Amino acid sequence: MLKEILREAGELFLEGYHGKKVVQKKGSVDLVTEYDRRIEEFLKERFAKYGLPVVGEESFAGSLPDSAIFIDPIDGTTNFVHKIPFCCISVGVWEDGEPVEAAVYNPVLSELFWAKRGAGAFLNDEPIRVSETSRLIDALIATGFPYTKVKRGRDYRFVLKSMERLLPLTRDIRRLGSAALDLCYVAAGRFDGFYEVNLKPWDVAAGMLLVTEAGGRVSDHRGEAYSFGEIVVATNGHIHADLVANLGRWE
Repeated sequence: MLKEILREAGELFLEGYHGKKVVQKKGSVDLVTEYDRRIEEFLKERFAKYGLPVVGEESFAGSLPDSAIFIDPIDGTTNFVHKIPFCCISVGVWEDGEPVEAAVYNPVLSELFWAKRGAGAFLNDEPIRVSETSRLIDALIATGFPYTKVKRGRDYRFVLKSMERLLPLTRDIRRLGSAALDLCYVAAGRFDGFYEVNLKPWDVAAGMLLVTEAGGRVSDHRGEAYSFGEIVVATNGHIHADLVANLGRWE
């Protein structure tokens, strides 16, 4: 059911991606379009029958429930606006504080990543697995930059210091602009690892399950259980300890 609903929403996504759209700002560099809101409303209506609270990026207010459907109607809105094809719809279903079902759909590239707890992870109809890369120097790592960078605060300093430490120790670092897709790409073995600071629950709620169901590992920057709002680290498992050790301090 989740996959079919996202494919339907993908038609609206493509309409906005290829057509004209009204672009507004939620912050100095944080963009939103009418398609962010329209896709979220479409999904909320379709998921109403699931019997779980729906937490959407564009409408959330209040505290986070342990059981919910987390929606990011367009993850990578800046890419969406600029017609860069790394953007997606992300939906994660959580029960009692744990992810149980996930789907991330990039309609532009016709790639639908999905997973169910205990049943594996898939890209369209094919199973996916994390990479076998075992050395950090051979690893391609993804990251992202928080919108709060404009304030040049704690998270901004962490981004710069972590990249300074990691860049010479890895094959390279990529910044595609969609955390949900970064996590999917770790699950599919395209990236060997990913880390980012200051993400929201709807950014990672789906991708976390995809990584673990594909055989990878997700933690915080200390290598401990990840909680929403901290630094997320996702890898193939083989390079996890080395990536965590070389991220630097969260000061």
